[in-house]
Amino acid sequence: MSVVTVQLGQCGNQIGFEVFDALYTDSHCPHGLCSKRENEAYQASCKERFFSEEENGVPIARAILVDMEPKVTSQTLSKAAQSGRWKYGQHSCFCQKQGSGNNWAYGYSVHGPRHEESIMNLIQKEVEKCDSLSGFFIIMSMAGGTGSGLGAFVTQKLQDQYSNSLKMNHIIWPYGTGEVIVQNYNSILTLSHLYRSSDALLVHENDAVHKICAKLMNIKQISFSDINQVLAHQLGSVFQPTYSVEGSCHYRRNPLGDLMENLVPHPEFKMLGIRNIPQMSENSLAYSTFTWAGLLKYLRQMLISNSKMEEGIDWHVRPPLSRLPTLGKASLNRELQFNTSIANLVILRGKDVHSADLGGFKDPALYTSWLKPINAFNVWKTQRAFSKYEKSAALVSNSQFLLKPLDTIVGKAWNMFASKAYIHQYTKFGLEEEDFLDSFTLLEQVVASYCNL
Repeated sequence: MSVVTVQLGQCGNQIGFEVFDALYTDSHCPHGLCSKRENEAYQASCKERFFSEEENGVPIARAILVDMEPKVTSQTLSKAAQSGRWKYGQHSCFCQKQGSGNNWAYGYSVHGPRHEESIMNLIQKEVEKCDSLSGFFIIMSMAGGTGSGLGAFVTQKLQDQYSNSLKMNHIIWPYGTGEVIVQNYNSILTLSHLYRSSDALLVHENDAVHKICAKLMNIKQISFSDINQVLAHQLGSVFQPTYSVEGSCHYRRNPLGDLMENLVPHPEFKMLGIRNIPQMSENSLAYSTFTWAGLLKYLRQMLISNSKMEEGIDWHVRPPLSRLPTLGKASLNRELQFNTSIANLVILRGKDVHSADLGGFKDPALYTSWLKPINAFNVWKTQRAFSKYEKSAALVSNSQFLLKPLDTIVGKAWNMFASKAYIHQYTKFGLEEEDFLDSFTLLEQVVASYCNL
């Protein structure tokens, strides 16, 4: 089954390019550490999901590029075409001359309705090329105007027109120090609207990825391109094919459906995060060896201590002995150390994958009391190695990992809203104060629900 990717705004288009490049590079990697037949099946499965073939043999990404300024989309299109390995479709791009000025309301209320027909027609044409549609993967930032405002609008329209297809939004959480003065407004409006129309929100925090680039990849001058390549690696490690069942050589056919089924058991809880191990520079990799026991020990501690990388993990955090529910925000105010999970999916790729012992992830103390580990934990495997790593593990989790950042962003937005700062920039494009209040109410409820796990 195929996934149609919708790349929105500068951030969405730049990440989208890196994701397709990582998927193509990995699936055509000569040293996948598996048989030729297995490698060909892996390639075919990746292609069915993310690419369609053109006559001259160059795969075409199943993607739509949308931006309100032409610069980034034209750079992205030509970068893909120049690679000579894959490209975007001839009619896969929609752009305009005027941006959204970092204003969510402008993207949502002006650009959205104005260009709805053109954008939805492009998406429909891409959908018609799929033999079978798994769903939509929508890549966007939430700090600016186009990715966030237009992204929320397009997701809503996809929900209206393709209600039976799954929608997963990949969201880039802004730097805490701030890129845009109104980023907290844009963020709460984006999140609250997506919570109503998307099936899952896969979140990456810029601050966390920046740290990975600095500490694990040893990059001195970190660019957006470096950050996007780490993101693409993490997404590829989740979306590339894995076996459907233990011992089978058949690959899963419905990537989005399988992810949702394993990770989103209730519509109130749809925030997902990714952790990867190992992640390191080429130079360090040459001198490193890994065991499954070592990788999984670190990955489990990263999960329960809410660490995004293997460096600087707090090894003192332990699962609580009793799973007594806490009352409301009391659990936020005491330092939120233990990260309670609703559901976890571990994806293992590489050598001797069937010897890995995952008992540590089946401990009931890791999970909320209303889901047993047999329902809350799943593992996907393939002997086919990913990227340059002989052994690698990815963890996709639905847990309390975003509680603090979410509570912070809602708090900052509320403080601005209480003094009516910049509200006029939104009301002049049709948004009302009521819309802000609705967003605050919905997100306070999300915070409370995750708090009470």
